[in-house]
Amino acid sequence: QVQLVESGGGSVQAGGSLRLSCTISGYTYSSYSSYYLGWFRQAPGKEREGVAAIRRSTGSTYYADSVKGRFTISRDSARNLLYLQMNNLKPEDTAMYYCAGDFVIVNGVPQSTERTSWGQGTQVTVSS
Repeated sequence: QVQLVESGGGSVQAGGSLRLSCTISGYTYSSYSSYYLGWFRQAPGKEREGVAAIRRSTGSTYYADSVKGRFTISRDSARNLLYLQMNNLKPEDTAMYYCAGDFVIVNGVPQSTERTSWGQGTQVTVSS
């Protein structure tokens, strides 16, 4: 069973940057069956939403409109790592961020399913 462990969250002021990392274990990057890896977030009182995804085979990327041009998803296949570089952060980016696998892309946006695997989450807080 795959394990996903996030790190890199924290508190920053608006306009600042953070880089989240996700360590994938339990499978080698090449043997993990999920077509996509990505990041979701959940703010207090709101539903979890897809933020960014990367297709493992091709490296194609997908972003929610709210983060396009500010967030960049990337992966290090050899080290089983997934990253989310977040620039020009806004207070509305404040949320718990989750690394995820086994989800689908709907209209260019990551969407979870019953099979989605989750990390434990890392908190990102952006102050104005």
